Amino acid sequence: MRLEFDAVLFDLDGTLIDSTAAVRRAWHRWAEEEGVDPARLAGTEGKPAKDIVAALLPPDRHEAGLAHYSHIATHDLEGVVVLPGALEATTAVGDRKAIVTSCTRDVTAARTTAAGLPVTEVLVTADDVDRGKPEPVPYLKAAEQLKVDPRRCLAVEDTASGLASGRAAGCTTLGIGTDLDADIVVPDLSHVRFEVTADRVTLHV
Repeated sequence: MRLEFDAVLFDLDGTLIDSTAAVRRAWHRWAEEEGVDPARLAGTEGKPAKDIVAALLPPDRHEAGLAHYSHIATHDLEGVVVLPGALEATTAVGDRKAIVTSCTRDVTAARTTAAGLPVTEVLVTADDVDRGKPEPVPYLKAAEQLKVDPRRCLAVEDTASGLASGRAAGCTTLGIGTDLDADIVVPDLSHVRFEVTADRVTLHV
């Protein structure tokens, strides 16, 4: 299969880097220290931290609760690594890419540094949008910053909420994992190849 796009918009956690264990540890520690039943974290995968905190704590504790989670998440980075094919994919796409993540900017910086992932010029984090995934706003903002039509972009995601966000923005979706509702699904980015020719990005599956 061979498809062409104007740009590729990558999710971070679970797509470019494996931070699953660190994310789980951070949220469970946060829940315990905030007096929240960890079972209430079910179904929050891929959602912005501020939305999770808002759903689990009363309004007067939102700001402190989010700061608490960010502190834990930026300091517990054990086991955060680049996923197969991620470096090759992001390098091949060059400047025709963005990272679109539900993490805050400080957590994003900490995890990409820990994984050894190079800095991406166009970065949309939870700090940059009022409504995060599964809303289309993050992907629309990334396409706007790249000055491309989101309908000519590929959104690469590993969660249902992330794929819903990309789809709602009009992007073609590439799911990383299994049993995902996406236009294309592969186990990881080592199963695809990107090539830039002129002003287009070609995806080879």
